[in-house]
Amino acid sequence: MFSKILIANRGEIACRVARAARALGVRTVAVYSDADQTALHVKACDESVRLGPAPAKESYLDIGKVLAAARQTGAQAIHPGYGFLSEQADFAQACAAAGIVFVGPPPEAMRALKDKAQARAVMRDAGVPVVPGSDGHVGEEVAARAAAASVGFPLLVKAAAGGGGIGMQVARDEAELMKALRACADRARASFGKDAVYLERYFEQPRHVEVQILGDGHLTLAIGARECSIQRRHQKVVEEAPATAFVLPEPRPAVLHKLLDAGLKAARAVGYANAGTCEFLLVGDDFYFIELNARLQVEHPVTEATTGLDLVQLQLRIAAGEHLPIGQDDLQPRGHAIECRINAEDPVKFFPSPGKIARFETPVPADGAFHDGIRIDAGYQAGDTVTPFYDSLLAKIIAHAPTRGEAIAKLRAALRNFAVEGPKTNLPLHEKILASEAFAKGALDTHFLERL
Repeated sequence: MFSKILIANRGEIACRVARAARALGVRTVAVYSDADQTALHVKACDESVRLGPAPAKESYLDIGKVLAAARQTGAQAIHPGYGFLSEQADFAQACAAAGIVFVGPPPEAMRALKDKAQARAVMRDAGVPVVPGSDGHVGEEVAARAAAASVGFPLLVKAAAGGGGIGMQVARDEAELMKALRACADRARASFGKDAVYLERYFEQPRHVEVQILGDGHLTLAIGARECSIQRRHQKVVEEAPATAFVLPEPRPAVLHKLLDAGLKAARAVGYANAGTCEFLLVGDDFYFIELNARLQVEHPVTEATTGLDLVQLQLRIAAGEHLPIGQDDLQPRGHAIECRINAEDPVKFFPSPGKIARFETPVPADGAFHDGIRIDAGYQAGDTVTPFYDSLLAKIIAHAPTRGEAIAKLRAALRNFAVEGPKTNLPLHEKILASEAFAKGALDTHFLERL
């Protein structure tokens, strides 16, 4: 095992990784921008190194500065968290060149997955169902019209690079398609430096389900399925494990088994190792590959709750050369878990809400452990300031109970005792979601919030 790692991230995920490392007896190095000098993740680590000004390009996204911080402190490995450099193959390659272990998949696997249009082709060849769509990029209007005629409207125009719902737009006819092509290409160029886009069939009411993958280079496991259908602007808001789609209104073990098998095929097709997530759209009993996220997911705690595994510790063990201590048959689901993302944002319009936090009171200690079935992973505390430079995630609240109904009840009670003053938050939205009859019945799809 490593003696020291650097955590190339901030907020709640940096605090989460620091806890896992501490449990393994590993010292930690935080990095920070000028805006984060007194942030909670800096206090959570043994050492800290300033990267630069607040803008991410001048701090958290500067590969040279991150590697220099690792060399300066003698860190043997870098955990990238999620976001920032976590899915940058060039960063993983640069770590290897510097003799520093990257806690994540091999650069080759990351490159195979980086361009989503190319990843679709890889998965199709591996026998993984993909959403009907264009064969590769459709940069010109002639190619887009031809692909649209073949696939049929409505269509989703998607940026080939990046993620987080950026560079995606629905087109219901040819006129909308031409506008969406230009808009998505412009957005992708501004956000990711690449303007390549492709087309996929747009499903009106799909569910979003995903398979947690874990591999050590020899053995690859599918660590259960999660449901992430409740989204706003393609960003997840509430996540569950096991996936409600295979539980309500009645169990569908055969479809779940096929989904897990498809997740394994996807991971093996690119030589995947460490933690990753294979995402699918579910339409009835049919499912279609969307992407394989080459990193840890925000929603990993619900999988941890229902498996008893610490995924971050396992990430570190795998990166240190250890083999997985479990097999596929050892994975037996335990109860039900639900996670709510607490964001500093307007709960109706979803606009970010930066500002100083005057009050931050959680229903249980925000130490990443379960207390009577409730766990809080937080990246902020009272007195901190939420800046406009980074994402709006303040904390995650996770409930775990023997049944879904009990988990909902625990989570509703905990939300009532979660108080944040200063920035606006989406706490009221979560209370409304959990109180809805549709949520109780498990009647979920990606347009749930629009109807609510």
